[in-house]
Amino acid sequence: MTDVKLRSSESMSNLPKLRRNASTSSDMSSLASQGPSTNTAPLRRASSWTFDEKILVQALYKVLHSVSKKYPIVLYIRDVEKFLHKSPKMYLLFEKLLNKLEGPVLVLGSRIVEMDVDEELDDRLTVLFPYNIEIKPPENENHLVSWNSQLEEDMKMIQFQDNRNHILEVLAENDLECDDLGSICLSDTIGLSKYIEEIVVSAVSYHLMNNREPEYRNGKLVISAKSLSHALEIFQENKMSDKDSLKLEVTADALKAAEKGTAPTAAKSETKPATLLPPVRPPAAASAAPAAAAAAAAPAVESKPAPEKKDSPPPAAKAPEVPPDNEFEKRIRPEVIPANEIGVSFDDIGALDDIKESLHELVMLPLRRPDLFKGGLLKPCRGILLFGPPGTGKTMLAKAIANEAQASFINVSMSTITSKWFGEDEKNVRALFTLAAKVSPTIIFVDEVDSMLGQRNRAGEHEAMRKIKNEFMTHWDGLLSRPDQRILVLAATNRPFDLDEAIIRRFERRIMVGLPSMESRELIMTRLLSKEKVDEGLDFKELATMTEGYSGSDLKNLCTTAAYRPVRELIQKERKKELEKLKREKGGAPSDSTKKKEKEEPIILRPLNMTDLKEAKNQVAASFAAEGAIMGELRQWNELYGEGGSRKKQQLTYFL
Repeated sequence: MTDVKLRSSESMSNLPKLRRNASTSSDMSSLASQGPSTNTAPLRRASSWTFDEKILVQALYKVLHSVSKKYPIVLYIRDVEKFLHKSPKMYLLFEKLLNKLEGPVLVLGSRIVEMDVDEELDDRLTVLFPYNIEIKPPENENHLVSWNSQLEEDMKMIQFQDNRNHILEVLAENDLECDDLGSICLSDTIGLSKYIEEIVVSAVSYHLMNNREPEYRNGKLVISAKSLSHALEIFQENKMSDKDSLKLEVTADALKAAEKGTAPTAAKSETKPATLLPPVRPPAAASAAPAAAAAAAAPAVESKPAPEKKDSPPPAAKAPEVPPDNEFEKRIRPEVIPANEIGVSFDDIGALDDIKESLHELVMLPLRRPDLFKGGLLKPCRGILLFGPPGTGKTMLAKAIANEAQASFINVSMSTITSKWFGEDEKNVRALFTLAAKVSPTIIFVDEVDSMLGQRNRAGEHEAMRKIKNEFMTHWDGLLSRPDQRILVLAATNRPFDLDEAIIRRFERRIMVGLPSMESRELIMTRLLSKEKVDEGLDFKELATMTEGYSGSDLKNLCTTAAYRPVRELIQKERKKELEKLKREKGGAPSDSTKKKEKEEPIILRPLNMTDLKEAKNQVAASFAAEGAIMGELRQWNELYGEGGSRKKQQLTYFL
């Protein structure tokens, strides 16, 4: 397979003045927008080619023609649209190339477009490439994580090649070569590509000082990767030095000299004074550029006296630096939801006033007033469990808590933590808590927590699940946890009796969210229908009475089903009106009626009435048995572990 990117080291040796292809920059900018951000060197773009396109196409044809005689070959052109439109005659030359090709040759071209942007393809490009295949990210979450990880690795490799070729370009422009450039690590390659113009003189100076007989090849000085790395290290040390402390030292020396009545002395720089370069006699064919660069290196590193300053402001207090996200934190970063994007408040919850008051004291008060919970017995709650029948508003309560407390919200599921690679599950759990500490105050919400943190004595449980639970408990409330971290683990489940004993202990408060009472159902129905157009004679008490055993989710489904009835009636009226209009047209209506357009009636939905809600109740039944076995187990578990419960009571049979 041949990849036409115009970035290989061979092309650099043959064409020393060739700038980097703009397609590389376009690829990297698009990849960076899709994948996680990395600290890479900025990309320099080239406006045009500085060589004859005809020579390139002829050489490409010779390679394809010779290889296709023995083996099938694939020609891949990255960013083909910019490749062909680089110059006016490039398209014509490439069209002739395709017409002359014979044998097993497949030409693939790629172009990157932004998501949700309808960009038309050039007609001339369609003539050359009649088959178009659109590639989109996978919709499956597990596949998407692997896809993003592979995309990040490919982006790093492309960035590494791009930076390496940029270094070779700058070296070629200064009549320099480096044979062992590949021995430099990725991070140093990025730094070299970013500051190669500034450090090339220092690298030449260091190389000439440490090599009595430097090597020249075709009139170019061959320097080592060690010289480039040394120059980069010196450059970074000088750049990252504390300038504020240096200014204070200069000011102190100036004040002392003023008190003594003498002139201030020159400031001592940490940079070593330049030493004389050894005399080097390059061959006759060698260029004088390295010698001139070495001569220019001496004034570049000389220390200059700092100007005298009478008043120097004190150094500004630096904010604590937050370390950048590691590889595993980047995977969990998309799961962080800011508080202003949740959009659910306690006012949206119709009932559960006692539970909302308890959560206000346990969650929002410590997060808003951390000064009241410093040591002693008053400490922020680190774990709250909401359990109860399904559809009672546990997840909605969690969203309202994060919104009201103005805390970051991390929604955790098994797909967030698990990985196909051995050992990465525990690293993902650790990254979850380290990331939560960075964006604190944070609420880590685990919905259906019994599926992830269930009992560890289950038969047939995989070893990886046990490791996930142990790692989660260690960072949550263990040796690795810190008391000053404002992290709350909020979980919800309808099967609390499947949780592990150690997990139950870490949930300091265990609150049952049961089925709503008649008063609560009346409040929920009132809140659900408050923004709808309803009949004035709607009796909410009667609705609450006839919906015995309904959960909050069931009541919402009931109201939604009832709201469809006016819409259905309106559609039937419009359909009947259209049929009558067609009949009149077939029967030969008078010409005057065709000139005057009938005024369309405005679409007005009638208000909801009791009949709609009663008919909807016949369609929507309660999804949970209020007197079933599961509800009995929930009540018994609440008596043992819930609010006001006691372990001294008789345990359930499944705990024996």
